[in-house]
Amino acid sequence: MTSEGLPLVADSWPRLAAELTVALRTAGEHRLADQIAGLRVFQECGCGDDFCQSFDTQPPPDGAYGPGHRNVTVNSDQPVMIVLDVVDEVIVFVEVIDGRDLIR
Repeated sequence: MTSEGLPLVADSWPRLAAELTVALRTAGEHRLADQIAGLRVFQECGCGDDFCQSFDTQPPPDGAYGPGHRNVTVNSDQPVMIVLDVVDEVIVFVEVIDGRDLIR
């Protein structure tokens, strides 16, 4: 499946997309914020934990992300923890912990 066939985060979880966009712009992460409108859900985490609503936006690597990887903690007005995995300035994974109000 091409990425165009994958659901957009903004369509699946509009509140999360809006929260990410505002929080990233507030943090000065404008290039990351610009990605949110076109960000697609490659696959949900699938860990089975009821507090986890995390998802990949790109195919996950075998092992660690490697060079060019950084984590971006997103400060939210919601009682949720959001951490982005970013590789070469592309969002590849969105970790959402206790984000039921934004995801479901």
